[in-house]
Amino acid sequence: MVKEGREIKGKHIRKKSALREWVESAVIAGLLVIFIRTFFFQVYKIPTGSMIPTLKPGDRIFVSKLVYGPLIPFTKARLPGIRKPRRGEVIVFVPPQEVNNFFFKRKVYIKRLIGLGGDRIEIENGNVKVNGKIVVDPVIAKNGYINVGPYGQGVITVPAGKYFFLGDNSKNSLDSRFWGFADDEHIVGKAIFIWWPPNRIGMIE
Repeated sequence: MVKEGREIKGKHIRKKSALREWVESAVIAGLLVIFIRTFFFQVYKIPTGSMIPTLKPGDRIFVSKLVYGPLIPFTKARLPGIRKPRRGEVIVFVPPQEVNNFFFKRKVYIKRLIGLGGDRIEIENGNVKVNGKIVVDPVIAKNGYINVGPYGQGVITVPAGKYFFLGDNSKNSLDSRFWGFADDEHIVGKAIFIWWPPNRIGMIE
């Protein structure tokens, strides 16, 4: 009887130990995912057609946070990155109309960077002018842009520390022409490549 009781107790201990190991493994895995998403990269699904033809609704993309430096959670500080954002890059960011929402309710946008701090931006005859010169970079020049919205008409000067974004699908894009400028501290990361669906896999340019 004593021997049988010990065996039952042993099984109970082993079951409890296995459950504890499973819980600990799940917690560690969860923390690792949060760490990677915060400081390295994050995946997003494209919800709208504002970046057609570069990105289409349903595309799933990887966004690198290392290029520009990841933001430190709950602060305005950013860890050192490889470099600063460059004109023509496709970037994920928080637009000004979303920054006052709780972080878990904030919507992020994905657009193409057109203007940096100090630049004078003008949209004329479908072209983008920066500091008086038409932009000939193919990733920008391939798209036709419409000069509408409070910040889409005339010459607009981008304030220091801010960025001016446009969607590739200009007629269906809610971008800087309508809401102004995004702050450097609200840049999330650089869109690197499409990983789904299979027929869309490729680098984002």
